[in-house]
Amino acid sequence: MNNNIILGLDVSTSCIGVCVFNDDGSKDGKILKMSQILYKSSEFKNINGIETLFVKKHKFMDYVQKYVDMNITEIVIEEPLLSSNNQNTVATLLRFNGLIAEGAYDLFHIVPEFISSYDARKFAFPSLTGIRKFNKKGEAYDRKKILKDMKDNHFVLFAEYPFDIDKKEVMMNKVNEVYPNIPWLITPNGKMKKENYDANDALITCLGIRNKNRHKDFVPVSSNITETEKELSCMMNFWNEQIPIKVSL
Repeated sequence: MNNNIILGLDVSTSCIGVCVFNDDGSKDGKILKMSQILYKSSEFKNINGIETLFVKKHKFMDYVQKYVDMNITEIVIEEPLLSSNNQNTVATLLRFNGLIAEGAYDLFHIVPEFISSYDARKFAFPSLTGIRKFNKKGEAYDRKKILKDMKDNHFVLFAEYPFDIDKKEVMMNKVNEVYPNIPWLITPNGKMKKENYDANDALITCLGIRNKNRHKDFVPVSSNITETEKELSCMMNFWNEQIPIKVSL
């Protein structure tokens, strides 16, 4: 039986989500560890510039040192989301991501793999893929457009959700459906701490890279397209699996 131990990392300069996942050949695998490395500004008040990144790298290495004896066989890091218009912010994210990758390599002697947040989510939970009914303005597409998308295999991630949906919240809910006993960090007021989302993203990188390496690609194909007055439906076929897709009109 497969026993691949994956270390997943969601890297930012304020928090690193960490997950150790056992891909044991079962459907859902097993979460071995989930945690976060927080970087509080008070820790770095006497440090400036790029030196801050070096110190944060060493804190990361000190933290994950305890996982060295867990027989890690694979490391996956979520690629930084470079959406900022600030070039300095983008450069900092890229530098820090590279430093963390180097630190992980130095500790575990494993070359890390990288996966985008989009691919991680898509491969981890392909059931989130479907046919979009609404445009960015919230206006419903007409029958012709939806039917064409089905025939053209135009399946997209988060199809059933509005464009402005909180994607991290959606992913948290999906993870909780499969792994209902994760001991999330809670504030004194009973609310979820925001760093839980970093740990959750680290888990999703593990799930995503597992399926991506196992299946190589995700190219869903439609079949059994059916039309009624009030609904268009089809089967979405992928990886020897099928998911029914229904779009009400």
